[in-house]
Amino acid sequence: MIVTFQSPASGDVIMFGDVAQRMMKLMGKDATDKGIVTVEQLPDAIARLKAAIEEDKRQRAGLQEEDLPRTEPDRSGGAQSSRPFVTLTQRAVPLLELLEWSLKKKKPVVWGV
Repeated sequence: MIVTFQSPASGDVIMFGDVAQRMMKLMGKDATDKGIVTVEQLPDAIARLKAAIEEDKRQRAGLQEEDLPRTEPDRSGGAQSSRPFVTLTQRAVPLLELLEWSLKKKKPVVWGV
């Protein structure tokens, strides 16, 4: 499954379903097929994502590239397989930027529409 986060304030952010659901939970939202981060909810969602990014960076502080996993489970499809490892920070930053642009332009962020 693919989830597309959309806002008139910026370009779309597309994620695998399992990754998108994790981002929804980090933003304080239910992991649903359709949803919205209202303009009023944007500051809290931004703060939550920033906190998750900082925690991810803190956990990886002092680790060398070779200490990081090479792959991670791919839960987006039917068959259990693996995909290249991507940090939470790498996954969250594009969504964070979308949220920040949306707040600046006072536009909501939606998915599953």
